Amino acid sequence: MTIRKARLTVTVDANLVDAGNRAVKTGRADSLSGWVNAALAEREDKERRLRAMAEAVAAYEAEFGVISDQEMAAQQRSDDKNAIVVRGTRRTAPRPASRRSRAA
Repeated sequence: MTIRKARLTVTVDANLVDAGNRAVKTGRADSLSGWVNAALAEREDKERRLRAMAEAVAAYEAEFGVISDQEMAAQQRSDDKNAIVVRGTRRTAPRPASRRSRAA
């Protein structure tokens, strides 16, 4: 079964149009429309996952209470300790805050 397509007119940043055209030129996309369609599908999938995660957290908190900052920090420490480093080295101490001033 073929999915029905809808025509739409949108305004898109020129650099994104260029990126889409490069994807077509290099064979990573069949067409600019296909590239945009894939991007929209990826965005919808991401938002669906975020909604499911928010629902899971809400259900957990409804049963066990609000997750505290201390619990979040403990989980972060555990995650950092158990992470498998695939690039670089394991970070053993928090990174110091950047001392660079930000341009206004």
